[in-house]
Amino acid sequence: MTAGPYRRWQRYLPQGLFGRALLILIVPVILIQITVALVFIERHLDGVTRQMSAAIARELRSFASVVEAQSDPAAIRRMVTELSSGIGYNIEYEERDFIDPQERRPFYLIADRAIIETLQSHTGYPISVDTQRADKVVHVTIQLSDAVLRVALPKNRLTTRNPHFLLVWMMAVSVFLIVVATVFLRNQIRPIRQLATAAEAFGKGRAAPVFKPSGAEEVRRAAMAFMTMRARIERQITQRTLMLSGVSHDLRTPLTRMRLSLAMMEDDEDAAHLSRDVAEMERMVDGFLAFARGESGETPEPVDLCAMLEGIVEDARFQGRPVVFDPPQAEATLALRPDAVRRCLRNVVENAGKYGGEKTWVKLRAEARRVTVVVEDDGPGVPPERREEMLRPFVRGDVARNQDKGGGSGLGLSIALDVARAHGGDLTLSDSGHGGLAVTVSFPR
Repeated sequence: MTAGPYRRWQRYLPQGLFGRALLILIVPVILIQITVALVFIERHLDGVTRQMSAAIARELRSFASVVEAQSDPAAIRRMVTELSSGIGYNIEYEERDFIDPQERRPFYLIADRAIIETLQSHTGYPISVDTQRADKVVHVTIQLSDAVLRVALPKNRLTTRNPHFLLVWMMAVSVFLIVVATVFLRNQIRPIRQLATAAEAFGKGRAAPVFKPSGAEEVRRAAMAFMTMRARIERQITQRTLMLSGVSHDLRTPLTRMRLSLAMMEDDEDAAHLSRDVAEMERMVDGFLAFARGESGETPEPVDLCAMLEGIVEDARFQGRPVVFDPPQAEATLALRPDAVRRCLRNVVENAGKYGGEKTWVKLRAEARRVTVVVEDDGPGVPPERREEMLRPFVRGDVARNQDKGGGSGLGLSIALDVARAHGGDLTLSDSGHGGLAVTVSFPR
């Protein structure tokens, strides 16, 4: 239940380690900025503004009291002119006038809201405050008994100057620190990317780029472990290939002597049976050697799978096996070991023609991230419970159990699977749309 919302939001998050680490770095910085702006700056700016506005409000109250005590309008105007030039306020006196009950109270400006509230509560007279008419001037209208005083107050007398400077400095410093942290973070991520590239290339059977372990201690240990593992695997493959090559060479010598002895014998039924057995043993030795070697000595090169499959299909048709080939609509060239892949695809096509029905269908699909080859037949197929077993070495179907009828050694699909996985791909068995077995071989781009 709790994993559902997270999975829905996860698709909007960065997929790479660098992006996620950068997000972990930036989000706390932004939250700290917001917290400081809302808590510290608001309280600080609000407190300073209220103190300065309260002092101005007391001055306005005293001035309004003095004006209210005078009864001569001419004397009031002279006094207003003198006070305006002395205190730096622009003050106007208007008889028989009343203030506008409409007020402009911005809800989003902290300083303006504090100015209005403080002047209204500390002046002692009905007033109207307008902070929106001009940027740097606050217009205050004070209602007297039968007249009004209009005062234009410089805004810097009511609140601190340029309070946004603190925010600007905070943002500038944060951006600078994020840039510096991004540079260092990229340097820490680079060894991980190099390790991933080398592991991916090795998994696809390509030449892994040489890199020197660097970065944090954990990354260096992982890189050293990968290099050690790669060396052990390559050494094991080399030892296995050398051992099977030696065994194959040792077996070929007596087989050659047996073939020469059979050539000297008379052409009878026993000699014919022995010749078939010797040929079968030579074919099995070749299959064992190919399975053990896995064409590991090849260098990957650009291979056009469409052209390769066309050649394999033509060979099958030449041998009398009806094959239908469906070429792709897009380009299907990628870096592969040509001999190994050709052996892989030939084994799959030959198995479909040998153990399938009357016809074989070959499809090639080129996608953005991988290329897929599907070989289908209309034969009896393989039960689902036996499909995994059929991919193991030396496992044969019921049709291939009788060696006298041309059965194989049970290595065809195993060799194909080994080649596909050596290139970072896979081989799977499924039901065919034609009633038989479908073999799917995929290679990543």
